Formats: sequence, C-alpha cells, structure tokens
Amino acid sequence: MNFWKEHTGLRALFITGFFFAGLILVIAGWKQTGQLSGLGLMILGVALLLAALMVYNKPFESGSKGL
Repeated sequence: MNFWKEHTGLRALFITGFFFAGLILVIAGWKQTGQLSGLGLMILGVALLLAALMVYNKPFESGSKGL
C-alpha cells in the first residue's frame, strides 16, 4: 500500500504533530520530578516520538516480512 508515499503533506503533518506533542510531554514530565504522573507523561511523550518515527519510516518498508 502506497498511502504514505502518495500523501506526503499528511505524513509531514502527522510527523510534526507527534514530534512536538511528544517533546512537550517529555519536558512537562521531566519538570515533575519525584511524581508518578511525571513518569507517565514522559512515557506517553516517548511513545509519541516513536510514533513519529514509525510514520516517517512507513514509506520505506519493504514487502518482505522476515529475514
């Protein structure tokens, strides 16, 4: 499926949205030192940063699913 190759503008929008939201959550969680909610915010922020990487790499995936 070439959805992400055909819709580069939408892909760029998702990447920037996930990146900046993740960065803000990581920084906000870091400021809450010693609180469990801060750890939760940082984990959610890292998940959003990984989602940005996933959307970025999606068009470059090959068809084979194994080594």
